Amino acid sequence: MPPPDSDRLAQLLALLFQAHPWHGVTPAPAADGALTGYIEIVATDTVKYELDKPSGVLRVDRPNRFSSQCPTPYGFVPQSYCAEFIAERCMARTGLLGIVGDGDPLDLCILTEKSFTHGSFLLRCRPIGGLRMIDSGEADDKIIAVLEGDAVYGHLTDLTDAPDGVVDRLRHFFLTYKQGPAAVVATAGPDAHRSVEIAEIYGRDEAIATINASYADYRRHFGEPSSRLAELRQLLASG
Repeated sequence: MPPPDSDRLAQLLALLFQAHPWHGVTPAPAADGALTGYIEIVATDTVKYELDKPSGVLRVDRPNRFSSQCPTPYGFVPQSYCAEFIAERCMARTGLLGIVGDGDPLDLCILTEKSFTHGSFLLRCRPIGGLRMIDSGEADDKIIAVLEGDAVYGHLTDLTDAPDGVVDRLRHFFLTYKQGPAAVVATAGPDAHRSVEIAEIYGRDEAIATINASYADYRRHFGEPSSRLAELRQLLASG
């Protein structure tokens, strides 16, 4: 058990500072796989928002160059990371070689009947599957989850239960959202020679295994989140 002063320090930090959406929010996985996700983009956004990693503030990454809009709320799993374990899982499942993690938190797509006006919020969701996307040799998985309690999608337990059109729409978006008219893509732009593929569509069990691999990657690169308070106490005491 942590000493009482550690509990008080945690309370004060929670009162005085907003948690960093990536590092300061625990995903709090439940026995049924439910977890907390952070949403950056909603379906009506015509600008790509992305978390500014150093500050934890949502920023404009770029205006959408073409007409595609993300079909679902989109964000990431807190305290996750795509590095060696994610890459190893991708290579083992697909037989491909030379894959690396994309160096970002694990992406999350939320199936829900509800519409949202803006991003930068937390929600509870249950993973039901995912898309194993590979972007220019980088593993870039998209976990598909349902909003907990959603009247239309909340009962789904596996991606095989979801309507085919929903999955097809997500596949199409991620394969094409950076593309424009063929002449434009062929002649100019940073994505002209980009290679994107969805190597596998998987169900709930593999989604949970992939999420766990991303937690392991996070701990390898950023340390154990539960140890940070003790480290902070030591630094404050030594100062």
